[in-house]
Order: sequence, then C-alpha cells, then structure tokens
Amino acid sequence: MSDKNATPFTETDNSNLKRENPIIIEESNSESKRRKTEAEVLTSEESKRHDSGTEEKKQKQQQIAEKEFKIEANAAEDKGSRHSMEDAWVVLLDASLDSPPGKLRFLRLDVKAAKKAILDGFQKTDQSLLQESTSGGWQDGATAVCVWVLGQKVFIANIGDAKAVLARSSIIDGPQNHPDRVSPLKAIVLTREHKAIYPQERARIQKAGGSVSSNGRLQGRLEVSRAFGDRQFKKVGVVATPDIHSFDLTDREHFIILGCDGLWGVFGPSDAVEFVQKLLKEGLTVAAVSRRLVREAVRERRCKDNCTAIIIVFKHKYLFLVPLLLALHQLDYDMRRLLDTKLCSDVDITMSKKLYSSCVCRSCNHR
Repeated sequence: MSDKNATPFTETDNSNLKRENPIIIEESNSESKRRKTEAEVLTSEESKRHDSGTEEKKQKQQQIAEKEFKIEANAAEDKGSRHSMEDAWVVLLDASLDSPPGKLRFLRLDVKAAKKAILDGFQKTDQSLLQESTSGGWQDGATAVCVWVLGQKVFIANIGDAKAVLARSSIIDGPQNHPDRVSPLKAIVLTREHKAIYPQERARIQKAGGSVSSNGRLQGRLEVSRAFGDRQFKKVGVVATPDIHSFDLTDREHFIILGCDGLWGVFGPSDAVEFVQKLLKEGLTVAAVSRRLVREAVRERRCKDNCTAIIIVFKHKYLFLVPLLLALHQLDYDMRRLLDTKLCSDVDITMSKKLYSSCVCRSCNHR
C-alpha cells in the first residue's frame, strides 16, 4: 500500500543523497574494514582455540594410552580351626576378546550410573536371598566386599566387616614403578566396617527400632549391622546398603588386598601391605603371595576363623576390565549358590551407549 503522507522522491532529493553518499560510503568502508579485521582476529583466535583443543585432546588420549595397567589377581583360603569353610570368593577377568589388548570397550564411564548399578545389584541380591531363606527355612547372612576395575576407575563396595586395603606409594617413581620396589608403601583402608557398636550404625539401628546390647551386638546377637540375608534382623536395622567409593588408577597404586574378618583379625593394614610387598619383591607370583599371606595368618598368627584373601596387583602396562567379588561370612550351600549367580545379572553398568554386565559367578557362561 502507498502512504499518501509520504514525501515524494524527487530529483533534488536524489542529488542531495548523491552528495552525502561519498561520506557515508567512506564511513561504511572503514567500518567494513574494522569488522573484517575483527572477524579475521576472531577466526584466528577460534582456529587457535580449535587447534589448542585438538592438541589437548591428543595429549589426553596420549596420557590415557600411556596409563594402561596390566592387572593380576588371585586368591587363597583356609578354614582355620573351623569344621567347615564358609567363606566364598570370586575373581573374574573379563578382558575384551574381540579387540587388541588394552582397548577399552567404552569411551566414557558414567560413574554415577555405575554406583547406582552396584547399589541396585546389592539390593536385588539381598531381596533374592530373603525370598530364598523364607522358602528354604534358613536365616543365615553374608557380608561382602567387592572391587570393580573398569578402565582406570576403581569401584569399591562393602557391607559388614570384610575389608579392602590399598597399597599406594607417596610419590610416582616413573615408568619403572612397580609393587616390588624397595620404597615403602602406605596402607589405605578403602572400606568402613559396619558393626552395631559403632555410633553411626547404632543410631541407625535404634531409629529402626532395634537395640545394641552392652556386648556391642545387635539385639545381643549379631555383630555386623549390614549384611545380605539375616532376615530375622531386617526389621530391627540390618540393611544391605553398601558404602560405595571410587578412585582413579595412577602409577602410585600398586595393589589391593581384599580380606575377610579372619585375615584382618591377625593382620593390621600396614602389616599386610608390608608382608605382600616383601613377597612380590622376592619375585613370587600373585597366587603364591596369596597363599603365603593366608598361611601366615592361620599357621603363624593363629587365626581361628575362616581366612580368605584376594590380592589384585597393578602392573601399569596393559589395561583390562576386571570385576572382582569377595563374598564372605557364614555361607551355607544355598546362599553360596545364590551369591554366585545373583550379582551376575543384577550389576549392570552403563558405559557410554553400551551395557556391560559384570558377571561374578565362577561357572558363568557370560564370559
């Protein structure tokens, strides 16, 4: 539509426009040059940032490639003075067989999802044990300490009094860093014991309606406050909720010792780390070191209880995925069978867009 009030475009107006245009055009050219210069600077900066980002990415990839670890794990057990062996242990090495050694099957590990999967696995295992014990008419319970080594991330979960201890050096000695070096290693306890006598656990038990007697036992009977099964104590504070922790593997981490209460009843954390380091320095295999550790506990230090230990050694060379489980404490046949199968299907850890099922049963066909 035309605007009747609009000023007509005349030749005079056009001539005035032409006279003013050179100044306007000159200013426009100057502005254009300035903007072009700014654009070139921005493009150059963006290019530098891109190149820098690419370089950082390459450096990170190189660091990941350099920080690869060969993992060796083995275990030993002894019934001690007991009439039967009620401990159970599982070690599963699940390296990727369809790719070269050291190649991960995932790009990014979702730590939050992994911890949730572990928690769900513990809860589902406990529910299954409770159902089985109800139908089978038994009331046993079991504690557990579990370690998953997933890429360069290590997860630890535990309930009860089984314990995990990490041997870590105070400094990085370089590419030749190895657990059998002379430098002393620091013992770091990775787990917290769950006993009814401890204030935090006592408060939780009392809130649930239970009590802790003067002998430090729940309802005067049970020493641990968290366990699989133990259905007669579930309504008075016993839970199967694990403490879950994680850390990144570096050249400072040398080995982890997993042990039941029998082992830690005669070995202190620092004592055990020193004992294992000495044997590794002598050139013994991980299997031999595990046997010597348990034999020392039972024969020399007079451990009366069942004694079980798993030793995981990081050789800092190749990278594998190693889920490990140590399940302990008064296991009868039915509970052992369930523990050997339940966590196999219950602990699913999402990595990137792939799903990795961490099987922990000895005869599992998921391998």
